[in-house]
Amino acid sequence: MNVDLILQWVMIISAGLTILLILLQSRGATLGAGFGSSGELFTSRRGIEKNLYDTTIVTATIFVLSVIVALILG
Repeated sequence: MNVDLILQWVMIISAGLTILLILLQSRGATLGAGFGSSGELFTSRRGIEKNLYDTTIVTATIFVLSVIVALILG
């Protein structure tokens, strides 16, 4: 296997996981939140919500780094 093929798979998998994780997050998902009038009280994340948030950051970082490496090597 060459590096280009591995990078392509890393990009595809990390992009798919990032999209899935973003869609699973439900904070601020009301219609009014899009216009700035959410009315929700934002508190600190706990439990599964915090793990979901942290995992989203990790997968997005992996995706961005794999794209940068692919551009440098490409």
